[in-house]
Amino acid sequence: MNIGDVAARSGLPAKTIRYYEDIGLIKPMRSANGYRSFAETDLHKLAFLGRARALGFTIEDCRMLMALYEDESRASADVKRLAQEHLGKIEAKIADLQTMRDTLTELVHCCAGDNRPDCPILKDLSGEFCAKETGAE
Repeated sequence: MNIGDVAARSGLPAKTIRYYEDIGLIKPMRSANGYRSFAETDLHKLAFLGRARALGFTIEDCRMLMALYEDESRASADVKRLAQEHLGKIEAKIADLQTMRDTLTELVHCCAGDNRPDCPILKDLSGEFCAKETGAE
């Protein structure tokens, strides 16, 4: 398969496929004229990488996952540990996003949204706080 074929079948852009080759995640064969030639195993690896990236794994995580995938003597505990670490990072991001949402919700609630220049959102961003919440008048 050429890069266009494998891009269509894997759902990854050709640019991403070239990048994965440049950083050594995949190693397609080269024909006599220098064109990349992808085997079914390359397509499978690209689908694997696409799914791992969609789940938010970093390139280095993908490198480790690919090495574990290719190592038939691997311990599933190693894979699970990597996935649990990633899950912990996702949960921390979710907690941060929930805090951001709560803060912004409160700031929006504090803002009258009228024609006056006074804006609690801008005050908070500059280090001041919403008077309603702090009890200050």
